[in-house]
Amino acid sequence: MTVEKLNRQRVLHLLDAFARGDLETALSCCTEDVDFLTHAPIDVLPHMVPRHGKAELRELWQTIWSRYSEIRYKAPHILADGDEVATYMHSYFKKRSNGRIVQFDMAVFYTFRGGQVSQIREIIDSYDLVQQVLEREIGPLIMGRRVD
Repeated sequence: MTVEKLNRQRVLHLLDAFARGDLETALSCCTEDVDFLTHAPIDVLPHMVPRHGKAELRELWQTIWSRYSEIRYKAPHILADGDEVATYMHSYFKKRSNGRIVQFDMAVFYTFRGGQVSQIREIIDSYDLVQQVLEREIGPLIMGRRVD
């Protein structure tokens, strides 16, 4: 098996573990000093600040699971090149508070070191995500119009 195929399988293993809420298995796929960064508005999603190390990543993932009761994903595109894997995913998170589904697309880039994920970079359609999390249209707010 090529390193690309192996790393692709490693990413799928991490994603599957996370999606079923098995955070320790997901974390076991990562280096001790794993570095996480997402491009999301932290004023609305303050838990999405950059994270460094397994303990901080665990805290982030626990916060996510405290807010959502079910997480699913589809990864129609996974590209691997040596120790780097890029995914394009459709994500579905079911809110614990009211059962609504938050769905959004994201690109996630993984870097491996010694067979484990050492870096995770996410790019999320944050405009759409924020509207779904807040359950309101944010366009008028951005344009400075009053929203009732």
